[in-house]
Amino acid sequence: MDNFNRIQFEKPCLDALTSEYTVVDLHFHSRHSDGADAVTQIAEHARRLGIGLAITDHNAIAGAVELDRYDDLLTIPGIEVTSQEGTHILVYFYHINDLEAFYTNDIEPHMGSTVMSSIGLDVASILERARKYNGVIIFPHPYSAAFTGICNHSFSENQLHHLLERADGVEVINSENLKRWNLKSALLGFNLNRAITGGSDGHSIQQMGTAVTYADCQPTRKAFLDAVRCQSAKVMGTESKLLRKIKSNGAKLKVSINNYPDLVEKNIRYGRSVIRFRARRTTEKIWQRINDGHLKKAFYVVAGLTFVKLNYNVLPLLIFSVLT
Repeated sequence: MDNFNRIQFEKPCLDALTSEYTVVDLHFHSRHSDGADAVTQIAEHARRLGIGLAITDHNAIAGAVELDRYDDLLTIPGIEVTSQEGTHILVYFYHINDLEAFYTNDIEPHMGSTVMSSIGLDVASILERARKYNGVIIFPHPYSAAFTGICNHSFSENQLHHLLERADGVEVINSENLKRWNLKSALLGFNLNRAITGGSDGHSIQQMGTAVTYADCQPTRKAFLDAVRCQSAKVMGTESKLLRKIKSNGAKLKVSINNYPDLVEKNIRYGRSVIRFRARRTTEKIWQRINDGHLKKAFYVVAGLTFVKLNYNVLPLLIFSVLT
């Protein structure tokens, strides 16, 4: 499979795509979390565009359950779970009953103070619980702002490796994301050689269809999710225009403002992890230069001083400060 051809950074021509493929926007939000539109409006717009849709509200399923009642649309039951760390996880299901069971048994008992708050389960626990059901697990916007994408400094390289292995794949184009982060996400999807998806992450119907996942398969839920799972699905999309992002963020703010204390706590925690990561990387780079011989002379000079009780991790920083 040529992974590069599976990811196309261009505006989808939905008329052309839908004439040949089954096309789905796999990431969309309704008023049941932080979206601007009711499910009736969302369904009508999807019908107008001729595409399938997954309503993936944050820690909520009422929108997905309501959308499932539209027999004339291809709908994918889904949810975007916010982990204890703040990282997001998309879970799609073949059957609406499995989504309802997952929510009732594994999400609702661990809900935070608001629908936008982190739930009381970490990423590893969510992955373990989601695996009990017949579905597809995707990390959305793996590179993104702070802690919402899986590729963040909250996790060590070893942890990240194991978490990525336990999911089915990653979202490689997200219209709400920045171009540089989408490019990194696409490269990650290529290197992992796993399932890839794309979605608008739309919070208003004007964003719907700006990034889509499409496959040469029957327009059924099973056929489409099977195509995603077996890596025959492709992704096409672009980032939303600035004005659309402003409108989308305005819609999100109305809901997220009540989640402010939770966001502050997560940002402080994440900030500390970034500081630790950068300090560790700086120390490693300095010791590497010492081992390479570039700073051996300076090392011996400082080591010969009376500061013999300096901590191992502090010594390279002292050398660096002396030289600069």
